[in-house]
Amino acid sequence: MPVTLPLLSRKFTVPSIGRRRVTTQVVATTTAVAAGFGLFAAGADSDNEQITPVAASVSAEQGGAPAPSEQPATSHDPAAWDPHQAAQPVAWPFPEPPRQTTVRPVNGVLTSGYGARWGTAHNGIDFAGDMGAPIHSVTDGTVIEAGPATGFGLWVRVQQDDGSVGVYGHMQDILTQVGQQVRAGDVIATVGSRGQSTGPHLHYEVHQPGIGPVDPQPWLAARGLDVNNFPG
Repeated sequence: MPVTLPLLSRKFTVPSIGRRRVTTQVVATTTAVAAGFGLFAAGADSDNEQITPVAASVSAEQGGAPAPSEQPATSHDPAAWDPHQAAQPVAWPFPEPPRQTTVRPVNGVLTSGYGARWGTAHNGIDFAGDMGAPIHSVTDGTVIEAGPATGFGLWVRVQQDDGSVGVYGHMQDILTQVGQQVRAGDVIATVGSRGQSTGPHLHYEVHQPGIGPVDPQPWLAARGLDVNNFPG
């Protein structure tokens, strides 16, 4: 009587041809999966290489810092220093005060006024001054005469900026010449006592065209100079 073995106890044997077929399929599947991972990794690397510069450019457009390889030269590099970029001095914002156009002729007090004196006409005003002290042109103008003069010893006559003539007398030395352009404050002579004089001083006159000598005090006052106001 034949004996039948239980199914679980049977040995399942895969034919050799079948085993080779399964092994080949497994190897092929493994190779395909590995290749897929390789392509994925390569694609990721490729994507990263393409994304990086885009991100850097976007950051730069948005005001971000450039990539480390694109950083500009720092100020520590002597070759990058530009002397033209050094700080420039700030210009003074206020204009210079206007230049004086009328000045006191001598640094001294007024000692004698315009008018009759000792029975004669005194056609100017006198200023005390030390011998050799500078005499300044009262206004801008042109020297029209410089040299000896009766009663004055030496004089200088200046065509002043308003057309009048300023007369300077009794000087010790003349420091200008005919035709010279002078400005208010320029030194034209020195104080002396030549001619009809009792001591070192300056005699100053103003002659208006068509009129002759006029009192210098109101003429100077109209130009902003009070000859009686001398600080000493």
